[in-house]
Amino acid sequence: MTFPFVEHVGMQIDERRSGHSKCSLLVAPQHFNSTGVVHGAVLFTLADTGMGAALYPTLADGEICATIEIKITYFKPVFGGTIECTSELINRGKSVAHLESALYAGGVLVAKASGNFSIFRRKSESTT
Repeated sequence: MTFPFVEHVGMQIDERRSGHSKCSLLVAPQHFNSTGVVHGAVLFTLADTGMGAALYPTLADGEICATIEIKITYFKPVFGGTIECTSELINRGKSVAHLESALYAGGVLVAKASGNFSIFRRKSESTT
């Protein structure tokens, strides 16, 4: 399976199993904002992708998922190195799942996120 956006951003899905994932990203020049800090959207992307990676193995054949909403809290700035994200499935219903992510840089907690994802069947291309 290919993950074009994940590759574009430069992140890795290091571990993915039912209800759990670990992702990482080695900070590169394009990840910084104008003040020399890793852009918050980079951490958000790690959390969003990590949650999806943890949820995806729980889906039945023909089901897909999509982010409904994510809340992220940033605790510390990141200036470089590797960012690691661990995501866990907290609750999965028939049509909505709740997940949480913790993001670390250099072993220090830099952000936490919680999100809800919709679970649904993909409609055929001809009906969209």
